[in-house]
Amino acid sequence: MHSFIAPLALIVERRFGYSQRLVETIGHPVMWFGRVISFFEKRLNTARRTPEQQKLAGVVALVALLALVLVITLAIQQVLRLVPGGWIIEMLLATPFLAQKELGRAVAAVGDALRSSLTAGREAVSHIVGRDPQALDEAGVARAAIETLAESTSDGVVAPWFWLVLFGLPGIALYKAVNTADSMIGHLNDRYRYYGWSAARLDDFVNLIPARLSAVLIVVGCFFTPGASPSKAWQAALRDAKGHKSPNSGWPEAAFAGALGFSLGGPRAYDGEVIDLATMGNGKKALGPADIASAILLYRATLTVLLIASTLLALLVAIS
Repeated sequence: MHSFIAPLALIVERRFGYSQRLVETIGHPVMWFGRVISFFEKRLNTARRTPEQQKLAGVVALVALLALVLVITLAIQQVLRLVPGGWIIEMLLATPFLAQKELGRAVAAVGDALRSSLTAGREAVSHIVGRDPQALDEAGVARAAIETLAESTSDGVVAPWFWLVLFGLPGIALYKAVNTADSMIGHLNDRYRYYGWSAARLDDFVNLIPARLSAVLIVVGCFFTPGASPSKAWQAALRDAKGHKSPNSGWPEAAFAGALGFSLGGPRAYDGEVIDLATMGNGKKALGPADIASAILLYRATLTVLLIASTLLALLVAIS
């Protein structure tokens, strides 16, 4: 039954998500990882270190984080696999590392807020993007939400599922630890350029296959999404993904853009600095709440395709 941990985790998390009461009571695993990352960063990332020393300090911190996560989750997994029905608990423990429900809710909230006013839309999108919301017009808010939805389909759902399938609870927890480290310290600014180098590079590596798999799943999801084009999704992914500054994020973003006839990417403002990024897709740029709704339909179809594929894979493993 261990082969069914992944599809059942997808079902449970998509339906129930992670309870806000649990967040308030014990926090979330990503919050726990964040505390460990901050603990090391405050002690190891000092200005007096040379760039090479900062890189080494970042490697030490990352290895310490992953070793801690591996020891704890591997111990839990081994104990649970000695207990009848322990695979069910392992499945439940894996669900917080998936983000299907919360991602869909957060992006839908941007669309709802944007229907109310641009100010409300900017406020809602500020919770899911790092760029300056006040620099965004209505189309910019909509594009930001859809870009986040596309990218997070890969690193928030497909990638953790991928590592769960391969290595169970330790696999999905280690992936999320790497992803959290990258989001916190993997930035090209003065503070993290060298210290966060290892986190950024490892995050690129662990997302290589999932990002491209996400594009494939999005293409298949187009067949179940009214108005979406699977051929244009695939064409855009092949054509535009390589132009993205990330080796991975361009794949789901370009696939979404091509599928829905949008133009995503382009210049973005971070902390007052405008960064010129490649454009994904060659469709319309004037997006709005209705376009966010279309993207969410494609997102949900992609999740369903992933669940079907996960179930079929589990059946193949179970009967082999």
